[in-house]
Amino acid sequence: MYELYVLENCPYSIKVMNYLEKNNIKYVKKLISEKDTLEELIVLGGKEQVPFLYDKARNVKMYESDEIVKYIEKMSR
Repeated sequence: MYELYVLENCPYSIKVMNYLEKNNIKYVKKLISEKDTLEELIVLGGKEQVPFLYDKARNVKMYESDEIVKYIEKMSR
């Protein structure tokens, strides 16, 4: 399952969440407004930027909303 690190009011985070929800793709939403989650994001990705996708099953980590959507589209085929 995908883990998506987001800020609720970030338009780029919203873009990815909307795509996932519209396509009924399950994911775990991780809010970086929570200190522990922010620290987790920095350890995984190296910087404080959202959205950040972590695909544990494939050990894929990525930033950039457009790239995340393209990746999920490809994996959903």
